[in-house]
Amino acid sequence: MATAAVAVVLQARREIQHHFFAADAVRSERAVAYTPSRNVEARQFEDMLKRGTITREGADLHSLDVVAYDLDLRKQHRRARIALLTLSFVLAVLLIAMAFGSGHNLAH
Repeated sequence: MATAAVAVVLQARREIQHHFFAADAVRSERAVAYTPSRNVEARQFEDMLKRGTITREGADLHSLDVVAYDLDLRKQHRRARIALLTLSFVLAVLLIAMAFGSGHNLAH
């Protein structure tokens, strides 16, 4: 269930990012209006505004800060990599513990 939620959030971010890239709204002078179509998009849009990935250029105009967006993606990838490495380590420890705990000798 958690992976489905993550997929929905990532899809919302991709749709927001696509809106700005498609409109070439990657500089303040090219800012465009954006209206989220779903609640998850609205939450992600607000989150991107708070992190500085999207900048407000007027009352209803916004642009995507490409540098901040790239840095944000790198952070997300780093967190995902750490989580996967941690999970792999925990699984390896569990497998080793199970092998020794079951009385089986790995030398045979």
